[in-house]
This record gives sequence, C-alpha cells and structure tokens, in this order.
Amino acid sequence: MTVVVATRDRPELLRRAVTAVLGQDYPGEIHVAVVFDQSEPVRPDVACPAGRSLDVLVNERTPGLAGARNTGITAALTDYVAFCDDDDEWLPGKLRAQVELLAAEGGVAAGTGIEIRCRGTVSPRPGPERPVTHRDLLRDRVFTLNGSNLLVDRAVLTEVVGLVDEDLPGSYAEDYDLLLRLAKLEPIRCVRRPLVAINWQGSFFARRFPMIADALTHLLRKHPEFATEPAGLARIEGQVAFYRAAAGQHGEAVRWARRSLRHNPREPRAYLALLVASRLISGRRVLALLNTRGRGI
Repeated sequence: MTVVVATRDRPELLRRAVTAVLGQDYPGEIHVAVVFDQSEPVRPDVACPAGRSLDVLVNERTPGLAGARNTGITAALTDYVAFCDDDDEWLPGKLRAQVELLAAEGGVAAGTGIEIRCRGTVSPRPGPERPVTHRDLLRDRVFTLNGSNLLVDRAVLTEVVGLVDEDLPGSYAEDYDLLLRLAKLEPIRCVRRPLVAINWQGSFFARRFPMIADALTHLLRKHPEFATEPAGLARIEGQVAFYRAAAGQHGEAVRWARRSLRHNPREPRAYLALLVASRLISGRRVLALLNTRGRGI
C-alpha cells in the first residue's frame, strides 16, 4: 500500500498526517510517499514502525496538488494507492476497513465517511449507503468522497483512466474529476463510518475565487455528460456564479446565475451568488457561515 501525502510549507500538519497514516492497524505494509510541492524537502520527524516506510520526493511535474499526487502515483510500486492531504488526518481503522470492503465486494476504488473540523466544530458525515455511480456524481458532488479518503487500484490510474488532471486551474476539484472518471468504470464503494478528519482551517483554496471559478468551468467542458443531468449542471453553474460574485466579477456572476436557474429554478447557489453580486453580503462571510456548519458551496 502506498499513501501519497502532498505537502507545501506545513511541517507540523504534515507530521500529524503522516503519523496517523503510519499508525494505521492495517496488517500489510504501508509505504508513505511525502511529495514536496514548491517547497524545500525536509523529512518529517516521525518514527516508522515495523512494516512501515517513508520516502521524501519532490514534485518535478506541474506545480500544484495534481502534479504532486502524480509524482507519488508514478513512483509507487504497490497494487493500491491512497491519498491524504497534509492538513487532514486518517482516523484509526480507516485503511483496514477500505481494504476489507474491496476484498469483499470488489471494485476499483473506495472512500469512507468523514468528519469536518472547522473553528472548533466537528460535523460527522457518514458515507453513502450504496456504491456511488457515475450518474450519482453528475447529480451531486457526494461530499464525503474526496482526495484524503480515496483508495484506488494503482493500475487503473496508470493504465485505464489516467492520472490526476494537471490542467485543472490550481488543481481545484481534481478529486471530483478523478471520481467521475473512476465511476465510469465501476461504482465507487464507501465505508459508512467517518474515518478521515477533514480540517477546513486555513484552506489553501481560501480566497482564490477566480481560480476556483475557472477550474469549475474547466470541469464542465471536460465532462459534457453534465448536460444530461440539469440539476447537476445547475449546481456547478451556481458555484461558478458564486465564486465570480465573491471575486467581484458581478456581471459574470449574474450571467452564470441565470444559466443555473434556467437549468434548475430551485438551485440555492445561484441565489447566493445574486445576493453576493448585489453586495448585500460578502462571499467570504457566506463561506464562513457555511463552513462552521460543516458545509461548503
């Protein structure tokens, strides 16, 4: 098992993330590949128990999370590869539960439930009750599936669906794009228990609103199947509208909000975008209120 931990200038958080991975009660070997992106590589000061190993790599591909993850994937020699962001934390039993699930049910990838930690609050989110299909992901983001809890058959990444998309602006939504591609092959299994802590404090993407809007627009171009699910299309169009509004691009925000509402008149993100575009509240304030409730746009 190879676990890729991409990192950039967060040594204390990195140490916590790596320690949690190395401490998993999984009976097989665990190899951690710490990939430093646009920062000086420094081996984290952690002990490696028996059956555990750690390498430090440097991202020499496209700068950003996608390139860093791909650096770890291509260096891996194991059957499975998993990921953990440096500011997140695997909880006890995570890896064993996923491997046992795939052994029992088959499949190319598995996730888990999560718990969102933000400003002192903890919001548990159980995983889906049934395997997640491609159609499910077009309709809804399936919030509990993300890069820090995904376990994937490495050969499927390198030989079938392809690596993490390095063309996504800022590597934003790279996990969603990968999930969409994986789910075209087989539904994605998911352990229901929350087994990964997702920490939203100090997100790398905070306040990078134009980049997020560009990445979501790229996602729509790359996956034209969204047109078959109007509500799912409206959801992403509403997100683009919101982030354009939060960036002060009010005209663009209104245009995207109108597109969203044409596809789904009940899409709440479009109305939030119009509210922000009207300068009645700031995008940052909306995000802060949502985040404290374990939610996002």
